[in-house]
Amino acid sequence: MDASVVAIAGDGDEVDRRRPLLAPTNEIHPYPEPPLPPQPPGTDAKPEQQKPQRVASLDVFRGLTVAMMILVDDAGGAWPGINHAPWLGVTVADFVMPAFLFIIGVSAALVFKKTPNKIATSKKAGYRAIKLFILGVILQGGYIHGRHNLTYGVDLDHIRWLGVLQRIAIGYFLAAIAEIWLVNNTLVDSPVSYVKKYYMEWIMAIMISALYIGLVFGLYVSNWEFEVQTSNSTFSIPSNEVGFKTIHCDVRGSLGPPCNAVGLVDRFLLGENHLYKNPVYKRTKECSVNSPDYGPLPPNAPDWCLAPFDPEGLLSTLMAAVSCFVGLHFGHVLIHCKNHSQRMMSWLLASTVLTVSGFLLQLLGMPFSKPLYTVSYMLLSGGVSGFLLLVLYYIVDVMHIKKPLVLFQWMGMNALIVYVLAACELFPTLLQGFYWRSPENNLVDATESLLQIIFHSERWGTLAFVLVEIIFWCLAACFLHMKGIYLKL
Repeated sequence: MDASVVAIAGDGDEVDRRRPLLAPTNEIHPYPEPPLPPQPPGTDAKPEQQKPQRVASLDVFRGLTVAMMILVDDAGGAWPGINHAPWLGVTVADFVMPAFLFIIGVSAALVFKKTPNKIATSKKAGYRAIKLFILGVILQGGYIHGRHNLTYGVDLDHIRWLGVLQRIAIGYFLAAIAEIWLVNNTLVDSPVSYVKKYYMEWIMAIMISALYIGLVFGLYVSNWEFEVQTSNSTFSIPSNEVGFKTIHCDVRGSLGPPCNAVGLVDRFLLGENHLYKNPVYKRTKECSVNSPDYGPLPPNAPDWCLAPFDPEGLLSTLMAAVSCFVGLHFGHVLIHCKNHSQRMMSWLLASTVLTVSGFLLQLLGMPFSKPLYTVSYMLLSGGVSGFLLLVLYYIVDVMHIKKPLVLFQWMGMNALIVYVLAACELFPTLLQGFYWRSPENNLVDATESLLQIIFHSERWGTLAFVLVEIIFWCLAACFLHMKGIYLKL
């Protein structure tokens, strides 16, 4: 999977051989030099060429985002402070997904640096995006029920079509097509020629953002209703009967949970049954007595607390693809700037502009919101991702301090298999299938319970368990790397 690396797998279809490389001269090579052909007997051998080194900071960046993803997903319930913001605002968790999309763009810029056959390359990119999308539907569409539930299967009438991998697939495909078709053959030897070469990609990103803003603030959201399972009013016992709740909107430009245009587009195009049933706004004060964590409904909770909403919906995914375009720019800088200082200064400037622009938009009335993937949120998260890449590049590729981050580097080289097995809970679910007498007596739950006993705290024990889990997957990725095993799509 060459560019569907995309934050999860690597930067080349043959991951061992085709990662973007950093030569001693600081010139970026998307592929390593091929080995010299064998010399006939009696001829003088050419001087041995020094093998260029890969841009290790890209692997570290990928691995760090996967590790953060595991930490947020598995420890966020015990530590709401590192969980996603319930609706508006940002936490550490809200920068993980944009970082995935950002590194997709960086990798795509390197992989599609040269595309002699645009049609064939586009077909390969589309094929990889389709495979990634299908994998996402299987893993995140409801077929696998996750930990503590040893069942599987999904009603096709309620399958969830969109999710994290599906968003990555769409963002990767749009970035790849832009890089293949919208970049001209201008020789880059100045800032002006750089703009001439890539200006069409910038126009496409601006058009996507303008379309998003126009739909979010222009679409009229009328009253709508959704199905909800009824319960016995006396004993609160769920029944199979289905009732309907009506949400009163009649507004335009709302960014609140019940009446936003993002949800309207998903309900109209995907259908209510195919949306996520446990959205983050159930952790708001209006919907949870344990806010910012999930909990029982407070008295007089609004009806929309029970409504479905997909955080990876169509309109928000369209906006999320712009994060890939931000990554494309950083990848172009890596290609065309010929020394460390030029790259770092360019990245610093771009990251600062993105971050400041995000805060300015917030002041103008567009809040940060991951579920909506607002433009201000895209700009802020893009700037933060740029700063992170800048710091990692300086530490790993400039100062050559790699040992403290080698665990993340290993994970970044095998990020896709780690994501599938760990974050999608495939591996722990398989382990829990082997238990002693009762499903609760399994290795996964026993390990977490033991750590909670050792730390005399459920929260600290859970955090320790997740950290052990991250280290385990780093070492597992190291083993796979040493064996030359990589998951390809």
